[in-house]
Amino acid sequence: MHLISASRRTDLPAFYSPWFMERIRAGAASWVNPFNGAIASVSLVPEQVAAIVFWTRNFAPMLRHLDELEGRGYRYLVHFTLTGLPRRYETHVPSVRAALRQIQALARRLGPDRVLWRYDPILISEQSDWGFHRRNFASLVRDLGGATRQCSISFVEIYGKVRRNFQKHGLPLPQTELEERRRLTAELGSLGAAQGIAVRACCNDELLGEWVQKARCVDRDQVLRIWPELSFVAAPAPTREECGCSRSYDVGAYDTCLHGCIYCYATRDRETARSRKDRHDPDCATLLPAAGSPR
Repeated sequence: MHLISASRRTDLPAFYSPWFMERIRAGAASWVNPFNGAIASVSLVPEQVAAIVFWTRNFAPMLRHLDELEGRGYRYLVHFTLTGLPRRYETHVPSVRAALRQIQALARRLGPDRVLWRYDPILISEQSDWGFHRRNFASLVRDLGGATRQCSISFVEIYGKVRRNFQKHGLPLPQTELEERRRLTAELGSLGAAQGIAVRACCNDELLGEWVQKARCVDRDQVLRIWPELSFVAAPAPTREECGCSRSYDVGAYDTCLHGCIYCYATRDRETARSRKDRHDPDCATLLPAAGSPR
């Protein structure tokens, strides 16, 4: 058995739910290796999938498929990103109110252990300073108390795509001091604990402390706690430095997400994503058609 990541590279539930369900029905999915162009495939036969880990900012398009997904015997978790940052940094995401309604509805259906909140990334700017994050997180954590038991956080990482996007929009790159990051993180951890939400740092080990544990976003042990009848092996397989994830198969593709988050490491810009989405074929085994891709 194995774990499926759907997907760190794009928002599959928001933009490609029909494709994902076609892959479920076909019993397999393929993807193009972003580094060498090789095509790889993985089984999606229910008996071979321990759990699907969804990553999303808008799960609404996937809701109509859940009865089928569950009827076919699939187990799944949902990482739901909600930051409440100013629109200039994330131009096409659902409103805070709409996202809160989605998370709360998912918790009623799945239970709080299967709905994982991501306050990620923390972006410090003139419009979203330290005080903004204290107030914003305090408000969100009150609304999400009882709907989730975990919140993953990290600060913006300045990858090449991120640097170019900030420059394109004429915005200064976020710069912060370690002690300020630690101080804010500890405060967020304390606020989360008061609502029964454990705050975990994703690939930011310098933030670990009394109130903040290490995040393992794709976590075999967590899956086994939720479904103790399972037995499978998924060794640690970090995707980047300080990542704590277990091995999984990611079936998404970079530069295909349309949310317009300028701090995103996975999408060059929204225009590129729109162009690539135009090439999307729901009947293809890979998210974007590629030479040699199976159907």
